Amino acid sequence: MKPRTRARALALQVLYETDLSAHLPGEVLKTRLEETTLPPDLAEFARGIIFGVLPMREHLDGVIAKYAPEWPLDQIAAIDRNILRMACWEFAISRDTPVKVAINEAVELAKLFGSDSTARFVNGVLGTLVEHEREISEVLKKEIPHETNLES
Repeated sequence: MKPRTRARALALQVLYETDLSAHLPGEVLKTRLEETTLPPDLAEFARGIIFGVLPMREHLDGVIAKYAPEWPLDQIAAIDRNILRMACWEFAISRDTPVKVAINEAVELAKLFGSDSTARFVNGVLGTLVEHEREISEVLKKEIPHETNLES
């Protein structure tokens, strides 16, 4: 697995666990980093995704629901939902990752962690979202929280 894919996989695991439990993201990340050896730059990359996505979850879910209404969020598996959130955050907010790379990475994570149909599903939803990339980016940038401490 490529180094950044490993970092994204770790970020996904943290987001998934915090989505389904009351566990604190900082503690979950610390535990995962103890279990998985990542160089400091990749650990920081994973941390950036986690603490970029977490405060934006509701807004990310809102744009996913608006631009891909044929896939109701309450019917999407938690792992799939978090893969979509990560990819959407990467191409619409962070913008450090080219759109095609964000989609390819999301599909790879879907193959690793999802069901047999997850990769196709994630690719389809993200393909729909990318058609509205600029609009989604503008909507989400207005919602970015200025001061949020989710690590404790």
